Amino acid sequence: MIPIALPLLSEEEAEAARAIVLSGWVSQGPQVVAFERDFAALVGAPYACAVSSCTTALHLALAALEIGPGDEVITASHSFIATANCIRYCGATPVFVDIDPATYNIDPNRVAEAITPRTRAVIAVHQMGMPCDLAALAALADRHNIVLIEDAACAAGSQIWMNGDWERIGKPRGKIACFSFHPRKVITTGEGGMLTTADPELDRKFRLMRQHGMSVPDTVRHGSSQVIFEDYLVVGFNYRMTDIQAAVGRKQLERLAQLVSQRRTIAARYGELLGNFEGLRLPAEPGWAKSNWQSYCVRLPGRVDQRAVMQSLLDQGIATRRGIMCAHREAPYANEKPRHDLHQSELAQDNSILLPIYAQMSEQDQERVADALTRELQACVVYS
Repeated sequence: MIPIALPLLSEEEAEAARAIVLSGWVSQGPQVVAFERDFAALVGAPYACAVSSCTTALHLALAALEIGPGDEVITASHSFIATANCIRYCGATPVFVDIDPATYNIDPNRVAEAITPRTRAVIAVHQMGMPCDLAALAALADRHNIVLIEDAACAAGSQIWMNGDWERIGKPRGKIACFSFHPRKVITTGEGGMLTTADPELDRKFRLMRQHGMSVPDTVRHGSSQVIFEDYLVVGFNYRMTDIQAAVGRKQLERLAQLVSQRRTIAARYGELLGNFEGLRLPAEPGWAKSNWQSYCVRLPGRVDQRAVMQSLLDQGIATRRGIMCAHREAPYANEKPRHDLHQSELAQDNSILLPIYAQMSEQDQERVADALTRELQACVVYS
C-alpha cells in the first residue's frame, strides 16, 4: 500500500520520548520551553507558544483578541473545518470568501469585497503548505484596521519572498500564525500546535489561557521553596502540550530542512511524470512562494469522476484524498446561505485529488502512482 502520507520518525525521536518518560516530568515543562525557543528561532518570531493542536491555537488566537458575538471573521470555506469552527467557538460569524484557483488560497480581492464594519479579523489559510499572498493580505488588513491571522497548519518550512529575502512562514507579518504538528504535516508531535507573534501581550495571554487562566504555572510552583497559592484570572482552557510531544518535536525540527528538500524533489518529479497529460492541472508555486509541499493536489480534466478515479487507485493499493473540503457544505454551516460566491472553492473540492507525498517516498512508488493515474484518466477520457 502506498499511503497518502507517512511521518518520518526514527530511533532519535523514540529515545527523546523515552528520556522524558523516565525523567518523571511528562506534562508541560522544560522541553516545551525549549521547543518554543527552537521554533521561534527557526521561523524568526520573537515569541512562540506551544499548545495541544492547531485548532486550539486558532481558538486561542481569537479568544486573546477578544473576538466574540457580533464580530465577523473572513476566511476561506475551502479549508479543514476547524478553521471555521474556531470562529464559531467564540460566538463570532465566519464569512466565507472564494479562493484563487491557481493556488487554492484565499483571494485577497474577494477578502476586500467582504469587509464590513463588523469585520474584526481575516484568517488566511496557507493551504496544503502553499503560502498565501501575504503582502496583499497584510496591506489590506492594515488599511482597514483589522487583524490578520495565518492558519499555517500545513506550512512549517514553507517560505515567502518578503522584504528582499526568503523568509519562513511564521515570522510575524500579521498578528498571529498558527501551526499544526499532526501526523499528516511535514513535522509531527502526534498532535500539537504552535502560535507565533511579535506582540508580547498576546503571547502573555496565550500562555495564561492555555493553562486554565492560572496566574502561576506548574513549573514555577513545583520549583519554588516557598508555598505559592495560584489565582485563576480568566476563564481559560486546558490547551497544553506535553514534554513528551515537545521532545519529539525538537528532533523533528532538526529534520525540517531535509524533509522539505525531499518533498520539493518529489513534487518536481511528479511534475515531470504528469506534466504532459492533457487537461490535468498540476499545482504551481507563484514566483514569491516556496511550498513545503505538505500535499500535492492535481485538478482532474473535464468531467472525470473524482470518486471513481480515487477508488480505482485505492483498488491498486494507492491512497488518495479528495480536494480540500468546503466548510459551507457541511451540516453546521449548510443552512446558512453564503454571502459571497464560492464557485472556485466548490470546483476545487469536487475536481481535485491529493496524491501520496512523503519524504521517504521512492521514485518507483511515484512512478507507480503516476502510471496508475494516467491509465485511469486515459480510460475515463476514452469512455466519457
